[in-house]
Amino acid sequence: MPDTRATLDAMPNFDVSALPAGTFDDDATASGAAQPTEQHQPGLVRRSVKRILQDQKGIYFAPFDPAHLKYDAILLGGAAAFFVTDHRIENNLPGGHYTFYQDTSDIAIAGLAATLGGVWLYGIKGDHPHARETGEIELETLVNTFLIYTPMQFIAARQRPGEGNGHGDFLRHSMINTSFPGGHAMFTWAMATVVAHEYSQPWVRVLNYSAAFTVTLTRFLARDHWASDMWVGTGLGLAIGTYTFHARCDPDLSASCKRHYDRIAKKKMMKSKLDHMPFSPQWNAAYSTEAIHSPLSPSR
Repeated sequence: MPDTRATLDAMPNFDVSALPAGTFDDDATASGAAQPTEQHQPGLVRRSVKRILQDQKGIYFAPFDPAHLKYDAILLGGAAAFFVTDHRIENNLPGGHYTFYQDTSDIAIAGLAATLGGVWLYGIKGDHPHARETGEIELETLVNTFLIYTPMQFIAARQRPGEGNGHGDFLRHSMINTSFPGGHAMFTWAMATVVAHEYSQPWVRVLNYSAAFTVTLTRFLARDHWASDMWVGTGLGLAIGTYTFHARCDPDLSASCKRHYDRIAKKKMMKSKLDHMPFSPQWNAAYSTEAIHSPLSPSR
């Protein structure tokens, strides 16, 4: 057997300092790049939860904003009127064709959801930031709607038409699938509102709001809800969709979003610039100068 020590002595020495500079740079880059990938998912979850919590806080406090009081009055006044007349309206609805109404509602909501899903995928797969933003805000809107809808279902616990004594009593239903508020109306109007703000062309608005109205009307005619359920569901859907859009939209992508932030800037100008009459030439000149430099209305 050959001498092991002699064999080891005969082998060449391995000197790291003799290697070319940068030999291990690729490994260092690869290991450094792997770290953010591992941390990306938890960061995404945390950001999403934080955004939803911010949305929920804003949505719950929005009715107390003085600028929204007129909309509160319309929603609550209409709801009160329908609560009083619910039973009378229900007794005067046309009978029959219940399956047709439900199928029509399902087709309308499925078509709207499929269209929005297609827009989102189109934005993700290609370089289409507007379509991607539409899909992301839609998802956030649906989550916000669900988090408002679910507790209201438990709290109201209203019986549907044909359940119990047929008067739509509250605090009687023991499940989440209750009558108040109208869930199909709430979700479809929330989705349609986001699209109508993102793409403010008249034909887009007509198609989206028509789909939401079709869902609301056919669910009502199918005797799934009382008139007040659909009124409140429609109002809440519009409000949640509008709030989420305004909270998350990019003024550089949507004309509706830019107008919203311009209105905010103009209100601030009207409160701060009292040395000129609002909308006078001097006031307009001052407003234009501030709006250009305002972070709320970035230049294109």
